Amino acid sequence: MNKRYFIALIAVCITISGSAQTLFTYGKYSADAKDFLRAYNKNNTTPTTNKAKAISDYLDLYIKSKLKIREAYEKGYDTLPQIKEEVNNLRSQIIDGYMSDPVTVNRLSKEAFQRSLKDIHVAHIFISFKNDNGATDTAAARQKIEIILKRLQKGEDFLSIAQQTSNDPSAKTNKGDMGYITVFTLPYEFENIVYSTPVGKYSKPYRSKIGYHIFKNLGERKAVGKIRIQQILIANPPNADEVTKKHLKLLADSLYNRIMAGDDFSKLAIAYSNDYISAATGGTLPDIGVGQYDPAFENILWSLPKDGSVSKPFYTSHGWHIIKRVSVKPIVTDINDKQNQKDLQQKITADGRWKASSSFIYDRVNKAGFRKANYNDAIFWKLSDSLLDYKPLGGNISMNSDSPLFFIGDSAYKVSDWVLYAQTHRYTSDTRIKPNDQLMDEYIHSAMFDYYHDHLEQFNDDFRSQMEEFRDGNLFFEIMQQEVWNKAQNDSAALLALYEANKKNYNWNKSVDAVVFFCSDQVTAKTTYDQVKRKPSDWKKITEAVNEKVVADSARYEWEQIPNLNKQIPKAGMVTAPLINKNDNTASFAYILKVYPQPMQRSFEEAKGLVINDYQAKLEEDWTKELKKKYPVVVDQKVLAEISK
Repeated sequence: MNKRYFIALIAVCITISGSAQTLFTYGKYSADAKDFLRAYNKNNTTPTTNKAKAISDYLDLYIKSKLKIREAYEKGYDTLPQIKEEVNNLRSQIIDGYMSDPVTVNRLSKEAFQRSLKDIHVAHIFISFKNDNGATDTAAARQKIEIILKRLQKGEDFLSIAQQTSNDPSAKTNKGDMGYITVFTLPYEFENIVYSTPVGKYSKPYRSKIGYHIFKNLGERKAVGKIRIQQILIANPPNADEVTKKHLKLLADSLYNRIMAGDDFSKLAIAYSNDYISAATGGTLPDIGVGQYDPAFENILWSLPKDGSVSKPFYTSHGWHIIKRVSVKPIVTDINDKQNQKDLQQKITADGRWKASSSFIYDRVNKAGFRKANYNDAIFWKLSDSLLDYKPLGGNISMNSDSPLFFIGDSAYKVSDWVLYAQTHRYTSDTRIKPNDQLMDEYIHSAMFDYYHDHLEQFNDDFRSQMEEFRDGNLFFEIMQQEVWNKAQNDSAALLALYEANKKNYNWNKSVDAVVFFCSDQVTAKTTYDQVKRKPSDWKKITEAVNEKVVADSARYEWEQIPNLNKQIPKAGMVTAPLINKNDNTASFAYILKVYPQPMQRSFEEAKGLVINDYQAKLEEDWTKELKKKYPVVVDQKVLAEISK
């Protein structure tokens, strides 16, 4: 069971925010209707004609998730070191995106929306500050970029110059062509340059921390939006030799031909794809936007003409890919679309394009309870000078290092905290000592900022919600691992007993042992078919002679999977006629070895995967019943009726 996948799944089922109206109680705990609706709307994007039933079905899943997560808290899973570490790691990764000024974010949201409406085809020349020896030489880099500018001004081809001069290694093959980009594809500083460069023009050289950059706008188009695909990846093992690579290509061709013959793409992805995260969902990848992948991959992606179209196997540095177009999601063109506004704001705060003013933080912390302690300023500064400059106090005073200077919420900031800050920050850049009032203001602001950062869950509902979602997802995964998945995997005796008690559920349908031949073209298919039909026992020798054009797959198939069997009754020795795929002229046919005319019992080993799934379902069902006894569930039917309208 993939942890990242399951945490993402449960995150759409459980959300936490301010309580408004109780939908149901479970034991002494309650679930808010607003939280449930947020989760429902997040997870149920397909239109339905029976909303009441859809909500009722989802409520059952939601309740079960709540029960399991509550049990995880009761058992102390939230105190496990690995859970705490993962939550803290996520917090550190995402928190900067929430330390932003809403006014700045709104302005950037409008800018991002306008840019999202078009895609730009971009080329790039990069001249590094590092020379061939790895030493920094900005003068040499400047000289190179000036020479490039002169060549461009004379009208030389941008792509040819990029291939000859750019220090971007990929430019040697792609001539600096980055493909299409859209908003958020590039760092914000580069995005600004690209979106301000007219079609057919190149930008002024831009100096970054690592070198000079020139971008050219090769063309623009109306934004294509996002695409959802399924993928089968046959990955290259490390240090794969040519024999291995050839075998992988044959496997990719075989899978493609099986898909063209009607095999289920999802099942093949689960069985064969080396992208294990997407394989768990039948090869389905998250929606893909422009500029996320290598241009060569995206060119294939966007060339698929319609939903259901499948690409021929194609090669990248990762291995062989077969992709299937599932759907295309057009770009949102309504600036008032609230969900799109929210998505843009999340991306803005995540990619660091904002440089927020901190004043809003100080206002919020002030309202949250900033208050100065009761002390004498003169005595404090006398103590401060003594501690910072080692001056004698000259008698007893009413303050010491543990005396509080101010409070924020329930946190006290002491003289000792001040001294630590002042020792580092009391000097200006030219080594002059800052005035006391200035330094104290800076310290208070620093403390406010740190307090806001450390207590952000109190100030930002979206941040708190995301952190709760992630923590609950981890807890759900851990307790499911202990209570269901591990037990189902390891209890061999129980699995065998379940199999024996339910053998009737683990049957083969009518099937055959057969060799299915997948041919690259119609001519090859006819020639191979004639040879196999003439002497079926030589099928291995026949296919070896044309192994670059024919892949033979010997396995057990159900009758409906056999190419061109149609309504015929299969017989041993039968060779079916080639089935031509009109989309790409490939063809397939089968040689029947053995026929199983009746449904047959699967052996335990053949059925083990199905048995494990059934045992997991039984364990979870029994456990859920126990949880409902421990945390009795009471749904407010009136509230449910209201939200179901």
